[in-house]
Amino acid sequence: MVKVDHIKHIVELSEGVGAAIDGNVVTLSKDGKSISREFASPRLDVSMNEGNLEVFIDLPRRKEKALAGTWAAHLRNMNKGLSEGFEYRLKAVYSHFPMTLKVEGSTLTINNLFGERVPRQADLPWTPAEVTVKIENKTEVVVSGIDKEKVGQTSANIERACRIRGRDRRVFQDGIYIVEKA
Repeated sequence: MVKVDHIKHIVELSEGVGAAIDGNVVTLSKDGKSISREFASPRLDVSMNEGNLEVFIDLPRRKEKALAGTWAAHLRNMNKGLSEGFEYRLKAVYSHFPMTLKVEGSTLTINNLFGERVPRQADLPWTPAEVTVKIENKTEVVVSGIDKEKVGQTSANIERACRIRGRDRRVFQDGIYIVEKA
């Protein structure tokens, strides 16, 4: 296996995005919005270099090489979230019993899934300032925000709330499913 003397990932920041590094915590901010994340490792380094972020490791091993790439991907996602944002679209699918969706505080209520009398609830663990959940056209759910992990977890919570047990999923396909990620 070829030995590499160092690895350097350069993450270019979008226009208007500022970065601050305080110990192991990297904070990106733009227009009053900010995302912070801790990057702690004894051997890897995150630093500012000519207005861009740089992930650097000297004499990396295999796991450290992978970790450097992961950190660079996290920083790119933080940058993209501030400049463009993330949006997941979900669609409610039903064949016989029309389900109704309603956002109430920190939960999404799903009524009449498979004709069930007790409504199902999906947790929305973050505030509307962090992750926004909207219902469009009675069957489409739009989840948007600047943090990719929070938007993805909220979408997964909604999808998981409609999981059907004890029936063949190929036949009983009712539920709420992620149809688009942007």
